[in-house]
Amino acid sequence: MKVTAMIDDPFARVRAFCKKYITDKLQPKPSNQQQLIDSLKYAEKQKVIDADAYSMIEGVIQVSKLKVRDIMVPRSHMVVIESNQTLEVILPRIIESAHSRFPVIGENRDEVIGILLAKDILQYTFNTEQNFDLSTIMRTSTFVPESKRIDKLLKEFRLNHNHMAIVADEYGGVAGLITIEDILECIVGNIEDEHDVEDDDFVKKLADNRYMLKALTSIEDFNEHFNTKLDDTQFDTLAGLLMQDFGRLPKRGETTTLDGIQFKIIAADKRRIRLIETTFSDQNQQAEQQEQ
Repeated sequence: MKVTAMIDDPFARVRAFCKKYITDKLQPKPSNQQQLIDSLKYAEKQKVIDADAYSMIEGVIQVSKLKVRDIMVPRSHMVVIESNQTLEVILPRIIESAHSRFPVIGENRDEVIGILLAKDILQYTFNTEQNFDLSTIMRTSTFVPESKRIDKLLKEFRLNHNHMAIVADEYGGVAGLITIEDILECIVGNIEDEHDVEDDDFVKKLADNRYMLKALTSIEDFNEHFNTKLDDTQFDTLAGLLMQDFGRLPKRGETTTLDGIQFKIIAADKRRIRLIETTFSDQNQQAEQQEQ
């Protein structure tokens, strides 16, 4: 599935598609978005379009209803770089978070003065004699209101070649941030990157006691792999177990502890949890013993 095709004015493409293959062939013609979605479901059942095409078109329609506040990363979960931090402090933070862009703040999180791209740090890691000056390499930050429509923001991202925007609240403070990947994942689903778990392997080892897992990993497989005893009587997957523990659908960056094991939400949207980071305590070496 090509994400780039969706970036190139996806809404115009969907309208054209619907007119040619849906509204001209199915009766009665839809007069609102819900009727259009129902027509798309019917078209998918009739094999007029495949399941992937239906999912993407539905995603575009749903995105047109959303506002920035609906999918942004809240300020409490933002991974930020302080303007007075040294390279020795910044590098471990970049490596640990595995993000590619970071808001640079002044005295507090309401003062975002720029955006740091992780790739811009590379020149200093191989040239220790070069003086590090964060102010010379950070990029200009873009601000958008919480109420901005997602489809409008995606168009601006595409035209201005931006990948991240800082979300401002009604009082001028920082409410959070939003990236182009956050928007695209609402349309095409999860976009895997180098930190995602491969389809044929539900566990990816990050360190001696840290692992990345898919949220749909079965509790039975987890217990067997790590020699643990998580309760699987009510739920089949880690996602279900964690949602029960949180009492709701958790957001990215939130953590909880079950049976001495810490679970951190790495990727999630408004419908599901996708990726989880699991950390075992120093006293709990089941994971390492299982691999040995």
